Amino acid sequence: MSEAILSASAYRYQSLAAEIEERIHAGVLLPGDKLPSVRNCCTARNVSPSTVFQAYYLLEARGLIRARERSGYYVAHGAHQAPPEPEIGLHTSPSSLTVDVTERVFALLQASFQPGTVAFGSAFPAAQHFPLAKLARAMAHNARHFVAHTMLDDLSTGHSGLRRHIARRYLADGLPLHADDLVITNGALEALNLCLSTVTRPGGTVVVESPSFYGALQALERLGLNVIEVPTHPRDGIDLQALQAAITQHQPQAIWLMPNFHNPLGCLMPEANKRQLVDLITCHRIPLIEDDVYGELYFAARRPLPAKAYDREGWVLHCSSFSKCLAPGWRIGWVAAGRFSQAVARQKLTTSISTNAPSQAALAQYLEGVGYDKHLRQLRHTLATQRDCMTQAIAQHFPAGTRATRPEGGYFMWVELPEGCDALALHQRALAAGISVAPGPVFSASRAFGRCLRLNYGLLWDARTEQALQMLGQWCCEMTRAGAQGIAPCGS
Repeated sequence: MSEAILSASAYRYQSLAAEIEERIHAGVLLPGDKLPSVRNCCTARNVSPSTVFQAYYLLEARGLIRARERSGYYVAHGAHQAPPEPEIGLHTSPSSLTVDVTERVFALLQASFQPGTVAFGSAFPAAQHFPLAKLARAMAHNARHFVAHTMLDDLSTGHSGLRRHIARRYLADGLPLHADDLVITNGALEALNLCLSTVTRPGGTVVVESPSFYGALQALERLGLNVIEVPTHPRDGIDLQALQAAITQHQPQAIWLMPNFHNPLGCLMPEANKRQLVDLITCHRIPLIEDDVYGELYFAARRPLPAKAYDREGWVLHCSSFSKCLAPGWRIGWVAAGRFSQAVARQKLTTSISTNAPSQAALAQYLEGVGYDKHLRQLRHTLATQRDCMTQAIAQHFPAGTRATRPEGGYFMWVELPEGCDALALHQRALAAGISVAPGPVFSASRAFGRCLRLNYGLLWDARTEQALQMLGQWCCEMTRAGAQGIAPCGS
């Protein structure tokens, strides 16, 4: 199928989804209303069933409609109450910036891990969402039967069986990667650091999204690299025109992006944009480090393809991990580094040498069964449901003018608060009450996003969680009223 036909098809289903979404928010379609059947919609609009299904899947992923078995699609309860999305281009900084975020991030992480805290600021879902008992049995089995000499097999690149399992999952998505193309790492963060060390030199410049994952900013700071922050759309990902301008002006050594379920925005870059992105970096011969740790946590009918799927010349270094979707704390990640594979493997050998061998073997054994995909389906359902709970709670308890993203996967929601609110002051007040949030300034080298929060909806969702979210909304309302009166709110 030609590029033009693919683009036209993508536009049709996105246009149909946008039209239905507009009618839901306008109150034309009310909660419980049934949408036209796929057949009727095809006839009325002269489109294919595939176009209608894709539009309905997209709306379902956004939590706006729900499928009922053998009945059709219906408007979800609470869909029309969702807060509006943040505006495009919340912040832009065209100049090269020195990174200095470590102290701010360290303070945030310390606070998020306090026992008993309602950890909206955490970077992980609740441990209870994962099959820890089954993983423990796999670990115990491998510990009992571990053969010492196998510790030296595939020392730097990783357990061959585990790499084969990962390669098969790539193949299922249409990416014909070989197991030898992969290097197992100590989590995705080591993969990302190895990639950076391979393709950059101290004093160089790297393009990042704005806002950006604070772990990326810390890695850049540690390696003595400067950043160019390019604005990122809360639904569509990085602004490609702004990226083109940054490349032309600054000639960066690398680009670091998170196209699938971005941390902190939760946004998903459309496939057409990913294709354009890869064309752009290939044309300029700039390595793209793709962080895809949330790719398995999609709410639509199928997994979104990574940018790596469109890479024909090996300029995309694709990094992922089991930490967010299966085994938090096990620190098992990997990288498919394209033309840089051998260089990344050498970096691995000269830094950490290898990744924990028993953990790799235990994961390989677990993946032999059918439990992984069953676990993922349950986890996706849980996260999508809790995304809807958080959306409704924000609409109910936060002040007028609050905006929030509508993630189609992952477990992060980005919230833009109204004038008068201060995310850092809210962070301090919340901590005193046993609640953590991730304030916007930790996601920017320029300390932007002072009225923004990243909230984690992957916690255990119970009465205490809902009460904590209600308290956050109440404090934001107080800040907004105090700001309107020109006085400092309590706790600032």
